[in-house]
Amino acid sequence: MLPIWFFIGLLLTVYGVVILVTALIEWPHPPATVLAQYHPGVWGGVVLLLIGGFYTVHFRPRRRPPE
Repeated sequence: MLPIWFFIGLLLTVYGVVILVTALIEWPHPPATVLAQYHPGVWGGVVLLLIGGFYTVHFRPRRRPPE
């Protein structure tokens, strides 16, 4: 059986890539919101990539030795 955390890691990684790419595309023209100069989309995308990558690697399916 595959652990559910592996699939959650994959989802977080995909969401991180989507958010990071979107934030990098809008980098030259940030939205007119409070604290937009800190580019929170970039930070959020990186954090999701790190967490998703950790879950994906840590809970990846492994072969069990034959018994």
